[in-house]
Amino acid sequence: METQGKVITCRAAVAWGAGEALVMEDVKVDPPQRLEVRLRILFTSICHTDLSAWKGENEAQQAYPRILGHEAAGIVESVGEGVEDMKAGDHVLPIFTGECGECRVCNRDGANLCERFRVDPMKKVMLSDGKTRFFTSKDNKPIFHFLNTSTFSEYTVIDSACVVKVDPLFPLEKMSLLSCGVSTGVGAAWNVADIRPGSTIAVFGLGAVGLAVAEGARARGASKIIGIDVNPDKFPLGREAGISEFINPKEGDKAVHERVMEITEGGVEYSFECAGSIEALREAFLSTNSGVGVTVLLGVHSSPQLLPIHPMELFQGRSITASVFGGFKPKTQLPFFITQCLQGQINLDLFISHDLPFHDINKAMQLLHQGKALRCLLRL
Repeated sequence: METQGKVITCRAAVAWGAGEALVMEDVKVDPPQRLEVRLRILFTSICHTDLSAWKGENEAQQAYPRILGHEAAGIVESVGEGVEDMKAGDHVLPIFTGECGECRVCNRDGANLCERFRVDPMKKVMLSDGKTRFFTSKDNKPIFHFLNTSTFSEYTVIDSACVVKVDPLFPLEKMSLLSCGVSTGVGAAWNVADIRPGSTIAVFGLGAVGLAVAEGARARGASKIIGIDVNPDKFPLGREAGISEFINPKEGDKAVHERVMEITEGGVEYSFECAGSIEALREAFLSTNSGVGVTVLLGVHSSPQLLPIHPMELFQGRSITASVFGGFKPKTQLPFFITQCLQGQINLDLFISHDLPFHDINKAMQLLHQGKALRCLLRL
């Protein structure tokens, strides 16, 4: 109650330029405005979308200084006018793609890209007034937002449409995984592909999202899960997620899709591209069965290259689609998924490879960049 309605000064990891080390700064965080929520972030982690923005791979995304981060868990510190579905003290997840509950997308089954609060890497200010809520402590200069969330800060302000209230019984340190990576992968398997028991699966890229796809496929009763990655160090964790066959594209003389065809005698029913690689997408598409194959795109592609698929190839019975946040509507569907995780349907412990203090965020960035981490849990 002492901080409600007041400016809060706290620590944040600020990105001052593309590829530069994040700098721990004292920043000022304004109170939430109408339909906004100010959160105290307790746990955050880094995914490849943060890494891509940090490296400045897309010039259109560059806006500095900026507070990155979108995978986190925390507690509501205060709410702005008009917020009725949460209050101070509630346990919550910030979500990079929101749900207003009123637009035609939110009111349609099977769609989750809200017209007002959908994921937007170029967004850098709040929607209500076009202004930021972050300022430098020393000279009061504005600091820009990122992906509706900006969780690399002890406090952040988010549109209430992008905040999901969750069961306080769920451990907060694990909850951060569900605000992006794990939900994205499992949801792609459950909601988008709708994997059936006995299905065959190929997962291209065994980072956190790829392993979450495998974990979701395992939970759905897939009969065979094939993992493809150039880093064999990821294979042991893949086995824990239910992957039984592994392919290293750097080994062997045959193309990956040819090897998948041999293993499955005709191709998998579902393939998932989680590597952000055009070449991997092409191989994933060709790895599916020509009569019933479905390819789901999840990887972040910074390259300007277009889809490597000829239109006539779609007449062979294969299809391709993409998945954002696993097809989950965050406010209406995520709480039930969290309950399923709490019941043990998904092994969340698998995904936390490192547990670090917040000031080690640059170490966490490097570990992910080098392929040595799945999720580094950062404690604020």
